[in-house]
Amino acid sequence: MSETAPAQSPVATALGVIGIILYLAVGFIYLTSGLVVPFPWLILLWLVWLAGIFPLVRLFQRRRAWTPLPALAALGFWWAYLAVGEALFGWTA
Repeated sequence: MSETAPAQSPVATALGVIGIILYLAVGFIYLTSGLVVPFPWLILLWLVWLAGIFPLVRLFQRRRAWTPLPALAALGFWWAYLAVGEALFGWTA
């Protein structure tokens, strides 16, 4: 037997799509971080963003209304990553 996904409301579906769009927009910020972050550290930053796609897809499948949360978490992680890099390693643009 296969497990079927529960029916999602149109509002939840809209929030899910918005969450995916927001996550991709945050991905653009991660992509352009090479202006501040040195290359070896940049690869780690990109891998973290790529790893976040898995929970994003899982949330979209199960609880679409929660899908914007990975984008907010990714943005918070990006900000903290750059703040720590600036404080410890002197990263600047």
